[in-house]
Amino acid sequence: MAEFDTRIDYYPTHEFEGIKYRRGHVLPFGATMVPNGVNFSIYSSSATSCTLVLFEKNAEQPFAEIPFPKEFMIGNVYSMIVFDLDYETLEYGYRMDGPFEPETGHRFDKGKILSDPYAKAIGGRDTWLAPPNWDKLYPFRSRLVFEDFDWEGDKPLETPIEDLIVYEMHVRSFTNHPNSGVKFKGTFTGLKEKIPYLLELGINCVELMPIYEFDEYEHSKKDPETGELLVNYWGYSTLNFFAPKSGYAATGKYGMQVDELKTLIKELHTNGIEVLLDVVFNHTAEGDHRGPTISFKGIDNKTYYMLTPEGYYYNFSGTGNTLNCNHPVVRSMVLDCLRYWASEYHIDGFRFDLAAILGRSQDGSPLSNPPLLESLAYDPVLAKCKLIAEAWDAGGLYQVGSFPFYGRWAEWNGKYRDTIRKFLKGDEGVIGDLSQRIQGSPDMYWARGATAGINFITCHDGFTLYDMVAYNQKHNEANGENNQDGNNDNLSWNCGWEGETNDDYINTLRHKQIKNALAILMVSQGVPMILMGDEMGRTQYGNNNTYCHDNELNWLNWELKEKNADLYNFAKHIINFRRNHPVFRNKDHFRNADYMNTGFPDISFHGKKPWQADWSPSSRIFAFMLDGGHAKSGFVGDDILYVAMNMHWESIGFELPQLPEGKQWHVSVNTEMPSPFDFHPISNEPRIEDQHNFMVGARSVIILIGK
Repeated sequence: MAEFDTRIDYYPTHEFEGIKYRRGHVLPFGATMVPNGVNFSIYSSSATSCTLVLFEKNAEQPFAEIPFPKEFMIGNVYSMIVFDLDYETLEYGYRMDGPFEPETGHRFDKGKILSDPYAKAIGGRDTWLAPPNWDKLYPFRSRLVFEDFDWEGDKPLETPIEDLIVYEMHVRSFTNHPNSGVKFKGTFTGLKEKIPYLLELGINCVELMPIYEFDEYEHSKKDPETGELLVNYWGYSTLNFFAPKSGYAATGKYGMQVDELKTLIKELHTNGIEVLLDVVFNHTAEGDHRGPTISFKGIDNKTYYMLTPEGYYYNFSGTGNTLNCNHPVVRSMVLDCLRYWASEYHIDGFRFDLAAILGRSQDGSPLSNPPLLESLAYDPVLAKCKLIAEAWDAGGLYQVGSFPFYGRWAEWNGKYRDTIRKFLKGDEGVIGDLSQRIQGSPDMYWARGATAGINFITCHDGFTLYDMVAYNQKHNEANGENNQDGNNDNLSWNCGWEGETNDDYINTLRHKQIKNALAILMVSQGVPMILMGDEMGRTQYGNNNTYCHDNELNWLNWELKEKNADLYNFAKHIINFRRNHPVFRNKDHFRNADYMNTGFPDISFHGKKPWQADWSPSSRIFAFMLDGGHAKSGFVGDDILYVAMNMHWESIGFELPQLPEGKQWHVSVNTEMPSPFDFHPISNEPRIEDQHNFMVGARSVIILIGK
């Protein structure tokens, strides 16, 4: 009976040069292990033929090239089951034949071996900065992976979004500095070793800059001044959307990057830390008509990219091409990809780079009801994932506050960043905007709630928080582009000197400004996001676009934790302070009313006199009070919190609101005071002697607790 042990539909019907195969299953796309073999399925709307190319791992030449018989093609899908392949040593690709007619959108070239868009791993350059061979027949090789990882009961955490403290980080930069103290620097394993640090700081969510497979040698060049190699360091140029970056894995050279990444995610979840991925579905590494043909361009250029009527590439990404996201086939690929990461990697959510592109039609015009964004919002597999949009693109479409919502989407709040920066540097005319940003931007998100905005003051694009208070101008000369790259409008103030200085007054002021920024961020409604290293004063020496540097401009210098211990300790305190006070973490907007009959409205605004905010154009002060009796549902309540901000260059006296009988004001934070007196331990805040008045120092923030 042994001959009946295998299902009959997995017997071969064809043979080619000793390799046996049969008609395959059209879905799912990609390469899937089946009994006795591998099912290969790939779509192309315009190819005239397709050939499956099979390699032994790392072999220069293929051991077989099997043309798909015409009868195996269903619609526009080629599928085939090939038997008796060694899953662990197999690499595969495709040759697509068809017209090379760029003016009609077709760029087929049978001489190219193409990566599978659905490949779950990519081989060929398995370690970081492995020297490329540009003449190699097939540089980026599709591989199979085993879905046998033991998650030991792990699942996505589903932490309420209003409770998140997001930490944006680059996997390699986080631990690659020589003083990071980890064994496997710059890897997923190295990050895992630093989980105790994240817990100590109070982080419960990491947002990882791109970890999909990309080519760090893309557009690489030598710095004309130093001769140093400049590379595609950040990784915003995807080769494959399903495959983790093998160069970020200590075990990448053994092909174990999938398991290493899953181990990291499982360990983060065990410690209560969510994982968001920065995903780049707006363009690929193939560039424009001058770029390489790696995958999409040679499989179905007209489907995967937005093209002009003349066959050129629309460039809403600023990088040469634009993915045709609202074509039904591309839309399905994006959905399949995100479902895969959510289900197979237990990812908690996604931040979409240049997400305004995802709302453009196939001719580039903005859509009022973008199918992709709607599909993502209502997808059953992604139902509990956070969806966060960078709500603008390089083509000028700016949708902060108006990004299609569908009850699900949050946005990087670029207006929050700009308003807080202007206020911190002492600009006039920002108090009205400031009051909105502090409340979770109800002027923009009135129908969506406070959690529609991800609040940030710095991110990977632009200055670090330290550089924001140390430089008036960008200093990007090291990028080799004559300081012409990067944003010119940084809304920064150097506190009186450009760059590093030994002046104690300026350095003290800079530290105070960093503390002011962190304090304002943590007392704002919405979801706070911190840039890696801002908590310890990381500097890029005025470079606001370090995309090409694999060096100390990007690596986190862990000695700063001790050097700037006052900043680190303050950051740790203010994060913990937010997590201990639910009144800062409302899902809904304030009503500006006393709907709980506590005697105070949920939020009130004040100036030098209580209940009299200074809204004048020349004002540089702002104070507000939150009544803890209106704290978010599910909590017994909270204290009364009073926050006063003075960005004037002189100290200003504030008359304090009178508390109900039995309560007194205690000071939690005062950035005017030197460390360690700039904050006080939670539940051990000292009562202030004068319960009616408080002198708020120049350019400083105070937080009082009424209890």
